[in-house]
Amino acid sequence: MQYDLGLIVTTIINFSLKVIAAFLIFAIGRWLAKRVSGLVRRQLSGRGVDEAVVRMAATLVNIGVLILAVVVALGVLGVQTTVFAALVAALGIAVGLALQGALANFAGGVLILTFRPFRIGDLVEISGTIGIVQDIQIVATVLSAIDGSTVIMPNGQVSGNKIVNYSTSGIRRVDMVFGIGYDDDIQLAKSILTEVISQNALILPEPAPVIRVSELADSSVNFSVLPYAKLEHFWDVKFDTIEQVKKRFDEAGISIPFPQQDVHFISASSAPNNS
Repeated sequence: MQYDLGLIVTTIINFSLKVIAAFLIFAIGRWLAKRVSGLVRRQLSGRGVDEAVVRMAATLVNIGVLILAVVVALGVLGVQTTVFAALVAALGIAVGLALQGALANFAGGVLILTFRPFRIGDLVEISGTIGIVQDIQIVATVLSAIDGSTVIMPNGQVSGNKIVNYSTSGIRRVDMVFGIGYDDDIQLAKSILTEVISQNALILPEPAPVIRVSELADSSVNFSVLPYAKLEHFWDVKFDTIEQVKKRFDEAGISIPFPQQDVHFISASSAPNNS
């Protein structure tokens, strides 16, 4: 079998030129995607749009331009775009069935950005985790927890659970419980607790603090102490109050009981005779 060398060389050159052109189109598409997404980010930020919305819009624009660049590059290589579109559609259906959780997380992200239960920088509690919102991504929300760890929560879980936003009002109630012995003076303990709360400058006068007997427990009479503080003073108020109450109770001779149980022993000689 004889081969036309000139035809082979021409075919190779033409295909090489197509590959180079496709590569250049994709490279230009990547550059253009960055520029357009950056432009979208600047325009939305300049109009005061929420940062989470800005980030998601810029990401979607970046992905969209990249997909367009890939389609054009494949067209230059001679790949039928209609076939490619059908393949993408079929692949999308398969991936959608396999990644139902990811789609739920994407939908959750859309709901979060639509209804805005929180914004970046807010202090929130989600599924028992308390932290500051660092980022709201397409499928996940990133929290900086109070212990310093980074928590990445799927948006499907976030939107489907109770969300407590402490930043909405800017204040937070500090819930504390102090127990005294049953033989201790309740009025004296209450006056000490009232003085400790009133002397702390970080505790807000409004809403007014609550100091009430809340429980007659097994080993103690418990007081619920419920003052309010600004978000940034929450831990200072809690730790300082606990320390001051312990010191003042010790000075006044008020005990802070620990759980205990009375055990009665019955000797064999005192046991009832059933015979």
